[in-house]
Amino acid sequence: MTEATARGLCEFIDASPSPFHVCATVAERLRAAGYTELDETDRWDEAAAGRFFTVRAGSLIAWHSGITPNPVPMPFRIIGAHTDSPNLRVKQHPDRVVAGWQVVALQPYGGALLNSWLDRDLGLSGRISVRDRDVRGGVAHRLVSINEPLLRVPQLAIHLAEDRGSVSLNPQLHLNAVWGAGDRPRSLLGYVAEHAGIASGDLLSADLMTHDLTPSTLIGADQDFVSAPRLDNQGTCYAGLEALLAAEPYDYIPVLALFDHEEVGSTSDHGAQSEFLRTTLERIVLTSGGGREDFLRLTTASMVASGDMAHATHPNYPERHEPGHLIAVNGGPVLKVQPNLRYATDGRTAAAFELACRQAGVPLQRYEHRADLPCGSTIGPMTAARTGIPTVDVGAPQLAMHSARELMGAADVGAYAAALHAFLVPE
Repeated sequence: MTEATARGLCEFIDASPSPFHVCATVAERLRAAGYTELDETDRWDEAAAGRFFTVRAGSLIAWHSGITPNPVPMPFRIIGAHTDSPNLRVKQHPDRVVAGWQVVALQPYGGALLNSWLDRDLGLSGRISVRDRDVRGGVAHRLVSINEPLLRVPQLAIHLAEDRGSVSLNPQLHLNAVWGAGDRPRSLLGYVAEHAGIASGDLLSADLMTHDLTPSTLIGADQDFVSAPRLDNQGTCYAGLEALLAAEPYDYIPVLALFDHEEVGSTSDHGAQSEFLRTTLERIVLTSGGGREDFLRLTTASMVASGDMAHATHPNYPERHEPGHLIAVNGGPVLKVQPNLRYATDGRTAAAFELACRQAGVPLQRYEHRADLPCGSTIGPMTAARTGIPTVDVGAPQLAMHSARELMGAADVGAYAAALHAFLVPE
């Protein structure tokens, strides 16, 4: 079971090279499980009971409100995660010729570990917007994924470095990818249009990013580890999806909320700082026969598990970790606490997740950051502030966070999903 669940994560990640593809992969699984997609611009009159989801660009919210309408609107148990990962993204005018090389101009997205992206065979993925007179507004949006060794950002030879011990990267100068030779620039967007089967003049805009082409896999002497890109945070997207698909509403409506743009602050129309979750929850209450007063009352009785990956204790840098809170790979889900509210966990919500882990029969680890190091954050605090819903920050342990290639425990995939499932349907 552990290996099958871990391999399921590998398949999920390989099918999802961009936030837009994460939503498409999740949507496909949801439809197969009987979920119906709702357009935000439509009335949701028929959504009083059943399984539903809605997509806004690179974000998705899904819920299961029961097969028959409940006479009394129920509060929510929500799993939150993010669909984006640090990477190298294509600039608006990407075509360059430098020293006889045709290069594509890239720039970092989020806190990418830049050296990890060098000397890798990179594909291209994302979303393109094309002219289509047959749709409302005249613009259609399509996913694109080029899983071929198209681009490569070459490392500088050590013999040419100013300091042979390390090479410092300037993100403006040193992250352009080679993809051809010659002194005439080649059109990357023209190449993408040709790949998509459209005329180059019909390509209106593109949100494109690179992805590592090495397949996700299990590694180690006993295949104890998952080696993959984008574990932060597709590890939670997958575990949360598994949890939702296994959940049946009883005292709570189970919800999965996946947000784009966490790695850059979540301030967008579909990030965790937007109204996307709050307005969706209100519409669920309204379609079930409740009113504004019911919505405000139910949010207070609801709870969010903000899932993001957690730092496992690094074997080569154990001194960089809080010595009283060491985190083991394959040691179970992680409860994240930070007194200055970089995480939203408090005593109330910590207790709820502790009970979920006990219900699931999995161990719980507790993480605190070193007090003399700046602590990262996630969607938990902003979700709690935006919605007023008590929130707990949790995760699964991993190494090499924000690298082009990350590492987590194979057994932790199933344990994480089991804990999140128990959180959605507490006994």
